[in-house]
Amino acid sequence: MIGEKQWRIAPRAPRRFFAQHASLHPLVAQLLYNRGLVNPDEIAHFLRRTIPADNPFLLRDMQTAVTLLRRAVTAHLPIAVYGDYDVDGITASAIMVETLRSLGAQVEAYIPTRAGEGYGLNPAAITALAEKGVRVLVTVDCGIRSLPEIALARRLGMQVVITDHHHLGESLPAANAVINPRRPDCRYPFKDLAGAGVAFKLAQALLRTNHQVPLKTTHAELTEASLLDLVALGTVADMVPLLGENHVLVARGLEQINEGRRPGVAALLSASHVSPGQVTEHTIGYSLAPRINAAGRIADPAIALRLLLASDMSQALPLAQQLDDLNKERRELTATIQEQAQAIITRREVLPPLLFAAMREFPSGVVGLAASRLVDEYYRPAVVVAIQGELSKGSARSIPEFHITKALDEVADLLMHHGGHAAAAGFTVRTEHLDTLQSRLHALAHEQLSGLPLSPSLSLDAEVRLSELSWELFKALETLRPFGFGNPAPRFASRSVLVRSHRAVGNAGQHLKLTLEDEQGRAWDAIAFRQGMWIGRLPRRIDVAYVLERNEWRGRVTLQLKVLDIHHPT
Repeated sequence: MIGEKQWRIAPRAPRRFFAQHASLHPLVAQLLYNRGLVNPDEIAHFLRRTIPADNPFLLRDMQTAVTLLRRAVTAHLPIAVYGDYDVDGITASAIMVETLRSLGAQVEAYIPTRAGEGYGLNPAAITALAEKGVRVLVTVDCGIRSLPEIALARRLGMQVVITDHHHLGESLPAANAVINPRRPDCRYPFKDLAGAGVAFKLAQALLRTNHQVPLKTTHAELTEASLLDLVALGTVADMVPLLGENHVLVARGLEQINEGRRPGVAALLSASHVSPGQVTEHTIGYSLAPRINAAGRIADPAIALRLLLASDMSQALPLAQQLDDLNKERRELTATIQEQAQAIITRREVLPPLLFAAMREFPSGVVGLAASRLVDEYYRPAVVVAIQGELSKGSARSIPEFHITKALDEVADLLMHHGGHAAAAGFTVRTEHLDTLQSRLHALAHEQLSGLPLSPSLSLDAEVRLSELSWELFKALETLRPFGFGNPAPRFASRSVLVRSHRAVGNAGQHLKLTLEDEQGRAWDAIAFRQGMWIGRLPRRIDVAYVLERNEWRGRVTLQLKVLDIHHPT
């Protein structure tokens, strides 16, 4: 179990910064400073939700890709969009398929199965597509490290366009066009697009070009705005920073989602018991994305793609219900796998700096979720592996102190495929190499983490008095939405707060309901999820870390503190 969280309160912004932005609420100015937004123009774009430069042709190879695809459409060449089985990959696939269809393309999507094929391109799939007559291959959310597979596609006579956002390997694949904002020779100003974001930039370039010079094959009018709901889903789900262009794309995408125009998303909202008009980034992260992901985790990801591309509710509703059922099954599997992985890990008397659990019974679709829960539980990088005969598929999750993809790069000689980000990665390895892989990853973690206090920290934006909280402040904070990775919901700390009352709530009393009192004697409702352990030992005064939120109960709307952590007063 992890220890007490260390609170890290952001340093106060310089006085001149507050003076430069005197029109803003001081706490809003502090929050902008905390997120690295200090340039006045950058702040203006952030608050107005505008993009300073969104010309897709600034992306390297964009013009080449547009020319190639337009020629393929005109020549009626069969096109395949090769995606990934997670939300980002599925939404990116939907964006590209919908855009190419609007131009009159002969296009199909190929989404590999997680259990059978794993992440990224694979030779069998490429060969099968070539045998079906596919002449153009467009990858979305994958491909940047698939050098042998791209070489195979070229040998089989395919033209290849790669769109990806993952970190590059030592060299680029030999594709006709490689669109990735992380390319060192790419001058596109924003580097943190999700896979759906990069696919959208290609769609944007195709649609703008077609508006200027329409293809005779154009099938239906499609607008950029109509694709933004898909961009928002993929961007939020993939945990890329919600700053810069991502912040604007998600804000505009949420508007599209709340209008309820896409049948597949409307059906998914219905299955999630959420009404159009009430969708936030939180809804995407905790209601919509898990259901879309469930298809790829334990069934066929094509179910989710068909839902997003459904033309009416009669098609969409049964698919949404199927995803809802799969998500319930996924939750049960995740809990079981987590318990089994913990049993393996806790056999050791002392926890190693990196947790590693592998079993034949592990379903590959949920090992990443189990790894995430292990990181939350023990604050160590965690690797969970599903052994599947001669090959094993693993997922890794990590902590800020250990870049997991760089670690996998160090052991790449043992891996067949791997890729990911600093905090999350996946790989395929021959089962015979598992023990060696575990030993070498342990050695890397020991080298990098030895001597570091492996305890979680909680980043807080400012220390305030409860009496400073108000509806005026809440409305000012709302101007920073949508919140998410890189732009978290504002987190505050208040010291020596009086606890007027508290009680356990929830089925097993695992949550804590409190009434706190500020310096002026005003009462504040607060809820502390999964902190029922304080019952019987909560002091009269506490230091509390929290998020200020709107709460509606039985028609009454109030401000409430969602408690993140409780400390004894300092």
